[in-house]
Amino acid sequence: MTVALPLSPDHLLDAPLPQLLAETGAEVVDSSITDREFFGAVVQHKNGDLLLAMPTGRSELEHDTIARYLLAQVFDIDLPKLPAPFVTTEI
Repeated sequence: MTVALPLSPDHLLDAPLPQLLAETGAEVVDSSITDREFFGAVVQHKNGDLLLAMPTGRSELEHDTIARYLLAQVFDIDLPKLPAPFVTTEI
């Protein structure tokens, strides 16, 4: 099933994460970055494919929250900014 883009904030926050990843075509991969201040990164390839690089060893809640937040950034979904120490940088 593919969701019509743009995603709504409600769908982004409420859909089960595996469903959301499938709908957006995002793939989650383990990151080799071990810095505790690194929470994840998203790369959008020229063909539109999304890659979420997530650190290993984090809680399920943190993993879920950051994955959704990164998707919100890619799809320009208006969500409140995460509190410190979370910072997003667009390259």
